[in-house]
Amino acid sequence: MQLVFSRQFYGLLIIGLVPLSLSWSLPFLRSVVFAFDALLIAAAFVDYFISRRRIDALIVKRVFDKRFAIGDRSAVRILIENPSPRSFHLQIKDEYPPEMRLDDDRHAEFALGPYSDAQFTYSLSPPRRGHYEFGRTAVRFLSRLRLVWCQALVGQPEAVKVYPNMRRAREIELKALGAQSFLAIQRRAVRRGEGREFESMRDYVRGDELRHISWTATARRSKLTTRQYQIERDQTVIVAVDGGRLMTGIIGGETKFDTAIHASLALMSACARAGDNAGLLVFGRRVKKFLPPKRGLEHMDAVLEALHDLEPEMIEPSYARAFQFIASSTKKRAFIVILTDVIDKESSKELIRALKLLRPRHLPLVATIGDRDLNVAVSSKPENIKDVFVQSAAEEIIFQRESALRLVETMGGLALDVTTQTLGPRLLETYLRVKEKGLL
Repeated sequence: MQLVFSRQFYGLLIIGLVPLSLSWSLPFLRSVVFAFDALLIAAAFVDYFISRRRIDALIVKRVFDKRFAIGDRSAVRILIENPSPRSFHLQIKDEYPPEMRLDDDRHAEFALGPYSDAQFTYSLSPPRRGHYEFGRTAVRFLSRLRLVWCQALVGQPEAVKVYPNMRRAREIELKALGAQSFLAIQRRAVRRGEGREFESMRDYVRGDELRHISWTATARRSKLTTRQYQIERDQTVIVAVDGGRLMTGIIGGETKFDTAIHASLALMSACARAGDNAGLLVFGRRVKKFLPPKRGLEHMDAVLEALHDLEPEMIEPSYARAFQFIASSTKKRAFIVILTDVIDKESSKELIRALKLLRPRHLPLVATIGDRDLNVAVSSKPENIKDVFVQSAAEEIIFQRESALRLVETMGGLALDVTTQTLGPRLLETYLRVKEKGLL
């Protein structure tokens, strides 16, 4: 418990100094002023010791309106309850995690009457995922004689988790699918000649593929009849996110790993709407996290919980270990989405060798997250010898990436070379194309 002198104390102290202006002709006034000041200070300390235990009557709580998500503004409410018959004049200041950005004033001052309560709210924006620590709440209240502010720390430190931003993932999903496709994927859309799951029979229409004609139904009805198919459900999608050194690169204020996480969440959300099961694997030298393919709100919550504190490491990833784990744990044919980056021959060779563990049982999609600056460096005209060397290195990296992705395609897989801005939309478009063509 600490004390801070109030304005009333300083006002009385100044008033007590006024008689000193007459002390040249009346020396005894100096003793009077000294005695007054001593009594005032003594009264302030007595007032403090009498009043300081009043803080025990207050109940202060911190309430979060929602869980914290990276980049999202979140409200923090401070609730103060006074169950005693006393009145308080309070000043409140909350101790928030210094790593978070403060969007509002965290200080409030108000009067709290007997048997009443009050609250104030301020906002924070977390810049990164992970664990954050709130401290205790500092409370000041005026003493009985209003000579001092009594200050104390109340409440307990509180740890919070900052999760990936699911709102951002859904925005990626909506932007990529569009209104019509978004509604179509929800209602089990029927697409003529696409998909493998039988839906119904209908009369033949010019343009229908001959392989879809049901000859038994045609003979029975004496009329050409076509099988109608729909996008299949209950298929399996596994998103494998590279947590190695190349994913630590920062583009647009966030790491490639964070970009891959939000794209993964958008894809998994689309899978759930389409009736498919989606799983997640994060790997470095070893498998860090694995969530088996499922769908539903509980599964998405489990994914957010698993991802909230994962960070990429400055190590080379082991594709072989990750793909061997997928092959051994996933027996049903699955669409394996690999989010990674390759910029040299060795990492490309290891990726290609490891893909043999997934083929031909599974359908892999390798999405390499590039740096837009490479394309800018290649397309711009060099102005000096340094620019020539930079352009040459960028061209070599782009060539190696393209060569690796072509090899993926020759093995029967799919490949995407995308930037951080186009990763989410391109992933979802490819997923829908795989569904529509019945590649699984």
